[in-house]
Amino acid sequence: MSYVISFLRDETGATAIEYGLIAAGISVAIIATVAGLGTKLKSTFTSVDNALN
Repeated sequence: MSYVISFLRDETGATAIEYGLIAAGISVAIIATVAGLGTKLKSTFTSVDNALN
């Protein structure tokens, strides 16, 4: 019984999970930003290409 209680109170893996969640959140933010910038850059280069032709 004491092994189960010590297992439930053990928080050593909690920090790794928190860091994983933080990394996942940052990844989502980066992907969203790059996707938005990609669309804007494509339209910019398209308008430059049209202006040069």
